[in-house]
Amino acid sequence: MSTLYRFCVALIAVIWAVSAQAAIDAYPFEDAAKEAQFRELINEIRCPKCQNQTISDSDAGLAKDLKDKTYEMVQQGASKQQVIDYMVQRYGDFVHYQPPIKQSTWVLWFGPFAFLLIAVVGVMIMIAKKRAPKAAAGQLTDAEKARLQELMKKDDSNS
Repeated sequence: MSTLYRFCVALIAVIWAVSAQAAIDAYPFEDAAKEAQFRELINEIRCPKCQNQTISDSDAGLAKDLKDKTYEMVQQGASKQQVIDYMVQRYGDFVHYQPPIKQSTWVLWFGPFAFLLIAVVGVMIMIAKKRAPKAAAGQLTDAEKARLQELMKKDDSNS
């Protein structure tokens, strides 16, 4: 029984080691500049399937395909901008973590600032509304002052 147990443990260890090795993608480069460009690109391109991961962080099949295409384009001598343009053309502005400023991306660029401005204005209005009744509470209008004078005269005449 102990031999069977040892065999099972060894088999599991081998399977685990092989699967761990298979998960590592190797992209060999002869030029350090191309490797640096590749690393920079895979950290700037967003996985269209995972949405909040770069293609370097994602385990999705689509991310693997995008890494392979990026590797291929870099090896062929494409510039960083050419690779980004290709990905944007194919997958839209969303695929790049730094989308260009244009009408379709205004919400991405200016939305947080607009939301912050609306929130600040809302808070200021709420504060102004809370302060306004307190300041006016101690003061009487002209009509109220006249009515008070009448009541005081009637009270004096009754005494």
